[in-house]
Amino acid sequence: MNQASSPNAVPVLGNLLELDEATLAELMAGSDVVVFTAGAGGKGGPEMTNAIDGRGLELAVAAARNANVRRFLLVSAFPEAGRGRHVSDTFENYMAVKKQADVHLAQSDLDWVILRPGTLVDTPGTGKVLAGLAIPYGNVPRDDVAATLLALIEKPAVTRVIIELTEGDIPVGEALEQFA
Repeated sequence: MNQASSPNAVPVLGNLLELDEATLAELMAGSDVVVFTAGAGGKGGPEMTNAIDGRGLELAVAAARNANVRRFLLVSAFPEAGRGRHVSDTFENYMAVKKQADVHLAQSDLDWVILRPGTLVDTPGTGKVLAGLAIPYGNVPRDDVAATLLALIEKPAVTRVIIELTEGDIPVGEALEQFA
């Protein structure tokens, strides 16, 4: 979000496979927060996952520090995803890379929040979720993940915490109060 222009989010577009740290830092300059939702989405195999979900996150963290953007929100993966069923080597790699990205951000000096949504679904959001440090695995509408990210942007007191998120009965704002 760029304070100089408006209170609205200003998305920054770039290709993590082509940007270097200095160029990405220039794109981030003047922002209040970085919201990292980039992901290979299983396309391009392990190499693309490693490049986007792994090195891309590391690049974004370095660029945020370079641009003096202290707040960093990362959408990661719920650790229970795939548990109890046969998953591909590609999915195992995805989960390992996501975990390493979480570790990288958590070891940084940034004011970070790692959001681990359950299985993303395209049904309309309800504005109600279940959020916690450790919750049962489940689905969550993409709309409700977006609403949670917005609420986190508006709650800078929520910092340096990993939050698991699924659909639930609690309005998003109330569900995040426990972390402030």
